[in-house]
Amino acid sequence: MAERATANFTLSRLDTREADFEARLDALLDWEGVSDAEVQARVASIIQAVRARGDAALVELTARFDRLSVDGMASLTLSAERLAEAYEGLPEAQREALRHAAERVRAYHQHQKPESWQYTEADGTVLGQKITPLDRAGIYVPGGKAAYPSSVLMNAIPAHVAGVNEIIMVVPTPDGVLNELVLAAAHLAGVDRVFTLGGAQAVAALAYGTESVPRVDKIVGPGNIYVATAKRAVFGQVGIDMIAGPSEILVVSDGGTDPDWLAMDLFSQAEHDEDAQAILVSWDDAHLEAVEAAIERLLPTMERDAIIRQSLQARGALIRCRDRDEALALVNRIAPEHLELSVAEPEALLAQVRHAGAIFMGRYTAEALGDYCAGPNHVLPTSGTARFSSPLGVYDFQKRSSLIHCSAEGAATLGRTASVLARGESLTAHARSAENRIPDAD
Repeated sequence: MAERATANFTLSRLDTREADFEARLDALLDWEGVSDAEVQARVASIIQAVRARGDAALVELTARFDRLSVDGMASLTLSAERLAEAYEGLPEAQREALRHAAERVRAYHQHQKPESWQYTEADGTVLGQKITPLDRAGIYVPGGKAAYPSSVLMNAIPAHVAGVNEIIMVVPTPDGVLNELVLAAAHLAGVDRVFTLGGAQAVAALAYGTESVPRVDKIVGPGNIYVATAKRAVFGQVGIDMIAGPSEILVVSDGGTDPDWLAMDLFSQAEHDEDAQAILVSWDDAHLEAVEAAIERLLPTMERDAIIRQSLQARGALIRCRDRDEALALVNRIAPEHLELSVAEPEALLAQVRHAGAIFMGRYTAEALGDYCAGPNHVLPTSGTARFSSPLGVYDFQKRSSLIHCSAEGAATLGRTASVLARGESLTAHARSAENRIPDAD
């Protein structure tokens, strides 16, 4: 199906029946978010500076990149009292909305919390698993124009529910501008300390520690290409959540949802940035035409119309498929970050969905609700990584330790098996170590 000029831009129209569909879909989905050699070199230099000079490097780099000159780290540190002050100073409507969202996110994640377990075998041997929270987690929150209090809730609350002892947040404040909603969200989410740092230098500080910034065990949260590159560079020194790409939505519609609703659902992702991706799949030709008309009519009314326009032109599409089964095959092929099943009976489709970060079911469930207050986490795998990744959750802030407590009888039984296998691998010390626990062993 040919591309069409819509609202002064070209919107891709794909059809699974056409010969070039696979090639066009591959091109549409192609995304390479890996930083180039120049960015990697800059990040490596920043990390080395922070490791070598600690706080002094952080002060210098903050002055350079955020245009914020301070005397020392004390000026880049916010107290718990300052966070509480931000919360109390919000207008009532904002304070109530933030509180409601935080309560729902916390309630949902409480259900995720795993428990330690163990069982006893017939010979008295005890096996199990011990769940332990991380000691300290680092939360990176974008600042400046991209100020997202919802990201604070989604990253910090699961850590708090998991039982993390200390939560450290870093947030850049270009030109010294603080976002009160972000600080208020940190207060509600149980953040212990906040440093007004950003970029690769903030990631380095969390990974290696400085005189003022404590070293953490895991770093989570979104950021620009420098932040993503730094997270990749420090992985192994600390844990990280993921290397996230641009936001995505895939909507499957049976033709019964208001086209205006669907146009706005596509806009809701496209307005994030020019690289975001919004795709609609349907087997109803007239419905696709109606959604395209709604896009053309509604786009000029959007505040971020230029960003939406560029996003839809570069990476958006309306896809015509043969039937519901083919739509589900596309879902699993794309493995979207956000999937809307905008159909009459979404439960009937759910069993066949294997790859999706979050699934929004039914006509009334807009993806935007998940971004803010539905409860499930909005930190989701992107760029097809839902094939092997999951949303951020309580489990990301906990470790699992295996428990093995052998009885004398169990040690003898297991020792015989271990001895045979160890000698088969020519690991004699392993074998003899196991044999020592076997009564009357040769």
